[in-house]
Formats: sequence, C-alpha cells, structure tokens
Amino acid sequence: MSKHVKREFLSLKERSFGPRIMMLAFLIVLQAASALFFVDDAFTDYQAIGMDPHTTYEAIAVIALVVGVVFGAFEMLRSVRLWKQAETTLDQTRKAFAEMVRERFEYWNLTKSEAEVALLTLKGFDIREIAKFRDTADGTVRAQLSKIYVKSGMGNRGQFVSLFIDELLDSDAYADTFGKMQ
Repeated sequence: MSKHVKREFLSLKERSFGPRIMMLAFLIVLQAASALFFVDDAFTDYQAIGMDPHTTYEAIAVIALVVGVVFGAFEMLRSVRLWKQAETTLDQTRKAFAEMVRERFEYWNLTKSEAEVALLTLKGFDIREIAKFRDTADGTVRAQLSKIYVKSGMGNRGQFVSLFIDELLDSDAYADTFGKMQ
C-alpha cells in the first residue's frame, strides 16, 4: 500500500490520549502540591489560633482538596487501565479481522493489486480515490473491481463490503444487544 494511503489511517495509538493523560497527571500533581500547601497553612493556623470558624473552614477545604486529589488520581489510573485494555482488545480484533480478510483474499486468489483495491474498497474509498492513491487510471480500478466481484461471488461494492461487515456482526453480542433479527 502506498505511503499516502497509510498516512490516511492513523491508529488509535497514534491518536492516543497520552497527551491528555499527561495533562491530567500534571493537574493532579499541581493539586497535590496545592493540597500540601493548604494542609501546612491550616496546621499552622490551628497551632497559632486554635479551632475557630476560619480554621474549621480551612480544614474542611483541605480535606475536600485531598479527597479530590486522591479520587482524581485513582480515576486517572482507572482510565489508563481501561484505555490500555480497550487498545489490547482493539488490536486483537484488528488482527483477527485482518487475518480473515487475508484468508478470503487468498481463497479468491486475488492478485496483489486486486487485494490492495479490495482493501481500499472495504475502507470506503471510491474508484477515483483508489485510482489516485495507487497512481492508476479509474478504468484500471474498475476492471480490478470487476475481477474482485467475480472472484468473490459478489455482484457489486455493497455486497462485497456487506460480506465483511456480516462477519463482524455475526456474533452473540449483537443478538444480546439488539435481540434476534430475522
């Protein structure tokens, strides 16, 4: 596949929320530093004037700030764990789907060029876009698509794409979510 085509598809890892996590971590550290400052301030006020309304209010604010920092840190760690888990699941799904696509293409005896056109078709590109990516004529892509449809037993783009979508949707998870469909 051409370099131009590969650039069109950024993986979730490349679009990851790593920078967002770094910003959250920075904010949590900043809040923790603020909490330490206010804990020291409240303790100093308590030592100097005892427990009065101001000191009581400061103590409550410090407790809320510390609880917020701890809760924020746990939630951030939980989010990172869930994100990594989702990335792992997505990677496994991608690999399984890619393997299924590869097996189908091999079974149909698609040439390397036909396989590339078929893959770009699955990704939703039209004939003109595929021709541009591959630096070929629209007619060449049309001819390759015709061969792909014949080899796959599909009559058109919609049937061809649906063949692969059906593989993804053919699971009990969808039946559980949407009920049995006729």
